[in-house]
Parts: sequence; C-alpha cells; structure tokens
Amino acid sequence: MTLLWLQVAAVLYAAGSVAVFPAVLYKNERWRSICVHLAGMGFFFHFVSVVEMLVMAHRWMPVGIRETESLLALLLAGLFFLAWWLYGAISLGIFALPVTFFLVFVPSLGLTRYTFPSQGARSDWLIAHIAALLAASAALCFSLLASILYLAQERRIKRKMKAGEDSWWAPLDWLPPLDTIDRIAHATLLFGFPCMTIGLVIGAVLVQETPLGAAYFLDPKVIASFAMWCVYVLLLYLRHRTGLRGRKAAYLSGAVLVAMLVVWIANLVSHVHRFSTP
Repeated sequence: MTLLWLQVAAVLYAAGSVAVFPAVLYKNERWRSICVHLAGMGFFFHFVSVVEMLVMAHRWMPVGIRETESLLALLLAGLFFLAWWLYGAISLGIFALPVTFFLVFVPSLGLTRYTFPSQGARSDWLIAHIAALLAASAALCFSLLASILYLAQERRIKRKMKAGEDSWWAPLDWLPPLDTIDRIAHATLLFGFPCMTIGLVIGAVLVQETPLGAAYFLDPKVIASFAMWCVYVLLLYLRHRTGLRGRKAAYLSGAVLVAMLVVWIANLVSHVHRFSTP
C-alpha cells in the first residue's frame, strides 16, 4: 500500500502543479482553491506513504536514494504549506509543487528499477522524450526570433520611419505591430513550457531501466536541463506578474535561449547519454 499511496500523491501533486500556474499568473481565486486542495490531499497521502514505509521497515530514517527522495519531497511540500499558511505565499508553489512532483515521481514508479514491458514501448517513450524536448527548443528559438523582431520594429518606429520610405529600415516595413509580435513571442513560450516539462518527466522514466540510478541526476546535461526549466518558469512568472514585455522580455527570452545552448553544450561532456548514442 505504501507504493499506492505514493502514486496517488504523485498524481495529486501533478494536478496541483498544473493548477498553480493559472492561480498565480492570472490571480484566479478558483484555481488557487483547486491548487491548495489538490496539493493538500497529495501531501496527506504522501505523509501516509512515508510513515507506513518507515514503520514497515522498523526504522525512522530513510535508507536508499528513493526513500530519501520521497522524504525530501515531503519536507519541501511541508515548507510550502507552512509558507502558504503563515504568509499566503502561494506563488512559491510555482517552483515548490513541480519540484515536489519530480522528486516523488521516480520513487512512485516502484521500489526497484522500472522495466518497460517491451523494447518497442521503450522506443516509443524515447521518441516522445526527444520530440518533446525538440519542440520546446524550437519554441524557445521562435520566441527569441519574435523578440528580436520586436526590438527591430520598436527601433524602426522610434525613428518614425514610414512604410515604403527609402532607408536601411525600409525592408522591415512588413513587420506586424509591436503588440502582435509580443503576443507571438509569449504564445510560443506558453507552448514550449509544457513540452519541456513532459520531456523531463519522460526522461526520468527512461532512466529507471538503466543501472545509473541517482547518478543520472548528477549528469551535467540533466542539471542544465532542470536549470533551464527553472529559468523558463521565472520568465513566465515575470511576464505575467510584472507585465514584463518589449525590450526586457526580449532580453529574458535570450537568457532562456542561452540556458538551452548550455544544455546542448553539456551534451558533449555528458557521460550518461548523448545524442550520438542509441
């Protein structure tokens, strides 16, 4: 039953992680209530799972990576709820709840190494993993391109260039209005974020069939990927809560792209997995 309670907690944490974004970014009270209730139920089932696990093992300290991950996730979720109860700081859930889910997700797959039912199933998961991360990378590149065009159009407007006028800026008179470009950049960011999240989750599943275990999460490429995910969340948060747009938003989009490039460069020094290996 320990594993069942943990799996239920993982599902509830995942749902709470989804609900926290509209709750924080759009200040939606309904989603705020849904987020708190889902994450709260996840915390309850998680607590039951950890207590049952330790009682059945006749000890009060975790042993092994998966038990440690589960207990660490429980403490992280507990600190989030403490901050929410004392200060009403649900915005911390944008980081705390997804991280809690990632920590719980791997132990919820089983006490031992997860095995795919067939090689074909593993290949399908691998294709989905690569496709999701490539889609996220493409969305980031397109968002940065839109941001660059925004800067160019903004400078053209400030110079009061007229359509068709003979100037260095004349070839850019086909660009759409600034608001349209900004909305395109934002929409591509919103598309890329779930793709990146799904790619990271699938990657955590794929590694369970390897003997690497926790060493997988010490790989420079994996660390850089999670760092890029955090920068991605920060960018979305700043755009919504502070109304960030235009030049500053373009610079932040560039920062996310730099983080993505770091991930690709880290692939060259990764000892866990590379694009050149099957």
